Amino acid sequence: MTAIIWLRGADLRPKLPNYYTCNLQSPTPMPKKSTLEELDLSFHPLTQKLWRDFEMLFGENGACGGCWCMYWKLRGKAFSENTGGGNRQMQKSIVDAKVVPGLLAYSEGYPVGWVAVEPRSQYPKLAHSRVLKPIDEQEVWSITCLFVERKRRRKGIAVELIKAAVEHAQKHGAKIVEGYPVDAKEDSPPPFIFTGTASAFKQAGFKEAARPSPTRPIFRYIIRHEGK
Repeated sequence: MTAIIWLRGADLRPKLPNYYTCNLQSPTPMPKKSTLEELDLSFHPLTQKLWRDFEMLFGENGACGGCWCMYWKLRGKAFSENTGGGNRQMQKSIVDAKVVPGLLAYSEGYPVGWVAVEPRSQYPKLAHSRVLKPIDEQEVWSITCLFVERKRRRKGIAVELIKAAVEHAQKHGAKIVEGYPVDAKEDSPPPFIFTGTASAFKQAGFKEAARPSPTRPIFRYIIRHEGK
């Protein structure tokens, strides 16, 4: 399984000038890597120390449409009314409270990807979703968002992010991890598949547990704990 490097106050970032200018298209000059092995990925829980890297990866648009990965945490008008700066500040407040909402993926010290993973109870919109409502009463962790820097897409990073999310959840006692991918066509635009694709979850070892709609399956990974 993919290894997660757990930081203790380390700063991953190379000391480059103007590193934090927001530019989603090309964060800063980076070595051109063509394969997953060459990317040499590492995964790190989002903490206050890494907040600026999260901002840099998401850029001025907050990844997409000012979301800042708050879509599943806010219901109704609360999300649309806070699009942009409001969502960003709420996500920062979560991180400042020392809650880890997900993991950042790095290649050679630069943030290149993100996966949101927490107990399902942390996502109010999921609890009230008509399509993605709970399929049983078991406690699960949920992977709700995957985001990869534009120039690093289609290299398998999303699959590795999913694997890292499972390991993170397992470290915190999870027994089941769920994903809510879109069973999408190859040419589906990124904003419509922010929960990931069915193929990526399958590659990460997940199995379909339910299909509440033709294009919205619920996938599960059952964690086998040692001695059980």
